[in-house]
Amino acid sequence: MIIPLLFAVTLHEVAHGYAALRFGDPTAKRAGRLSLNPIRHLDPFGSVLLPALLVLTGSPVLFGYAKPVPVNFYNLRNPELGTFVVSIAGVAVNFLCAVISGLAYQAVILISQHTGMGPALMVVAQLLYAFTLISIVLAVFNLIPIPPLDGSKVLAVLLPPEARQAYEKVGQYGIIILIVLLMSGALGFLIRNIVAPIFNFLIGR
Repeated sequence: MIIPLLFAVTLHEVAHGYAALRFGDPTAKRAGRLSLNPIRHLDPFGSVLLPALLVLTGSPVLFGYAKPVPVNFYNLRNPELGTFVVSIAGVAVNFLCAVISGLAYQAVILISQHTGMGPALMVVAQLLYAFTLISIVLAVFNLIPIPPLDGSKVLAVLLPPEARQAYEKVGQYGIIILIVLLMSGALGFLIRNIVAPIFNFLIGR
């Protein structure tokens, strides 16, 4: 589960950096963050300790995050469109990966019905299964419009100027709101009820 998680968060962050580059901001490129090497994106707590703790405590959901890719939004051409695309890029890539890996998982299952599920095929199936699930969880979680998640930046761009200013003031309390939602179980309930149907559909269940 941790190997697919590392690649899912890496692809998420690289997507942000690449989208920013396409809109004129080379900050991530200059920082060496447009790399698919997970080591360049590791966050000691979010990429290692948090996933390990969730595994050791038997959590039904594995979650983690990488170091955010640096983006200077003032460098972006067409700031509003650029901010929207950069913010949604990570989520879009996670959904795309989930679709591809889900279809690949179904293909492996079909092959195994004719050839048998050998050890190598079993490992491939498990990795694809985990990568599909984790990619959906990351996408859905990041779409929640609570700062500093990607969904908050997307919503801010779509709001009228006055409403945007009021909404951005909530940003300083974003982490506290997320912690409360996590501890109350509301966030987990929300993710499970959105993630599960999408996941089951993609793996052909």
